[in-house]
Amino acid sequence: MNITLIGATGFIGSKTLEESLNRGYQVTAILRDPSKLKVEHNNLKKCKGDIFDTDELAKIIFGSDAVLDSYNPGWTDPNIRENMINGSLSIFKATKKAGVKRIIVMGGAGSLEVQPGLQLIDTPEFPKEYFDGADGARQTLNYLRTEDDLEWTFLSPSMIIDPEGPKTGKYRVSRESLLIDSNGQSRISLADLVKAFVDELEERNHIRSRFTVGY
Repeated sequence: MNITLIGATGFIGSKTLEESLNRGYQVTAILRDPSKLKVEHNNLKKCKGDIFDTDELAKIIFGSDAVLDSYNPGWTDPNIRENMINGSLSIFKATKKAGVKRIIVMGGAGSLEVQPGLQLIDTPEFPKEYFDGADGARQTLNYLRTEDDLEWTFLSPSMIIDPEGPKTGKYRVSRESLLIDSNGQSRISLADLVKAFVDELEERNHIRSRFTVGY
């Protein structure tokens, strides 16, 4: 399979790149600065691209079987909400312009429900410093829910992503509700999160819907 990966140098994207290459995919990584990606592999093509340049993005995506989108402007970006929304919309438009149907988006946990009708982001306990970024991801999901042309999937992680946790291959799946384990935590290892991300590409279990994974 030929895939385009967006966000290949990020926390989740870098692990997604590793998982994709290990599965034998041909990966085109779109990067603002290709020199920052130190990985070298026969199945990896690095392309310089601007997320906000829709036409340029479409040219790079053209010919791919699917797009794995782990775009995040960065939590230190003072305009993270605006850039999350506008950057994501540019990616979606470019994917359609390139004639590619399948896109899987790595989202956030904020839009998951902690009880019916109440999303995590709207609880008093939700950290204010993460609100803008989480709301940008929520608005991105809301947009996708109006999208009929793309075969999209939106994956929300658990609240805690453990970068050093093992790849167990065992986790629970939910559609809209935040998953809590027996210790009262919402957590998933980075390795298992990325496995679920790439598994969805192969298994196509959540076309035009959101899902979440956790222990």
